[in-house]
Amino acid sequence: MKQIQSSEITAWFKGLQNDICRDLELIDGKAKFQEDLWERPGGGGGRTRVIKDGNIIAKGGVNFSLVEGPLSAQMAKALKVEAAETFKATGVSIVLHPQSPMVPIIHMNVRYFELSNGEYWFGGGIDLTPHYVDQSAAADFHQHLFEACENTKIGYYDRFKEWADNYFFIPHRDETRGIGGIFFDRLKPDVEGLNPDQLWHFVQDVGESFIPAYKEQVEKFKDVPFGEKELNWQKLRRGRYAEFNLVWDRGTKFGLESHGRTESILMSLPPQANWEYDYKPKAGSKEEETLGLLKKGVNWLNQ
Repeated sequence: MKQIQSSEITAWFKGLQNDICRDLELIDGKAKFQEDLWERPGGGGGRTRVIKDGNIIAKGGVNFSLVEGPLSAQMAKALKVEAAETFKATGVSIVLHPQSPMVPIIHMNVRYFELSNGEYWFGGGIDLTPHYVDQSAAADFHQHLFEACENTKIGYYDRFKEWADNYFFIPHRDETRGIGGIFFDRLKPDVEGLNPDQLWHFVQDVGESFIPAYKEQVEKFKDVPFGEKELNWQKLRRGRYAEFNLVWDRGTKFGLESHGRTESILMSLPPQANWEYDYKPKAGSKEEETLGLLKKGVNWLNQ
């Protein structure tokens, strides 16, 4: 099978970044993205776009990167791949932290990786982290992902949903980061039983599902009232988000190990977060209800 040209993939990822930034500015209605162009000393670079202090978005980023260069022994070991002279990695990554504690945090990443020895694969994921879990809204979000997955291959949603449950999990807290979504990595045409175009179209479908899925959440919750109690809870949940990204997230680790741009890598961290010693929510509270739903294996589609 003929491999898709990485230049075609790179161009599409750049276009996806442009489209999502445009749509997010319309959704927010106030804030505008600021762009920071950067070059990686070892090869490649990227476009970091950040947005803050908006009507909807407190802090967020939509980043494009293309990094390439020699594959170090450390990177090869971390990636568990055969030795190769060089690597190339490109993709778009997004994290949005909202102003309102009633609007969820959202993350997406779609990426492509290739080695000079001919090995290549796709990866990515999209997940939602509500500060307060609404089961109906969770079902809406997962329906978008179900459609993106099943359009390519029956069974992809269940497989990648389980993968997300396991990946977006905070072991030291024994809880999921949020209501999950989908996660996939090292998808290769021959392994998946798909041709390169089919696999690439799946990644595109995931990328294009971001705005519809997020806009629906914003519209549902942006006008829900909240007070100091909800804001304090939001900061505690942001703390858990930061813990996952700094301790467990493989993308953060790879970015730092490959000498990526630190500011872009740590863009995912919230603007403010709190850690309260041995916090216990009140019995019967919305906070306790949310914690009870942060577990693997929930069938969100049937909520």
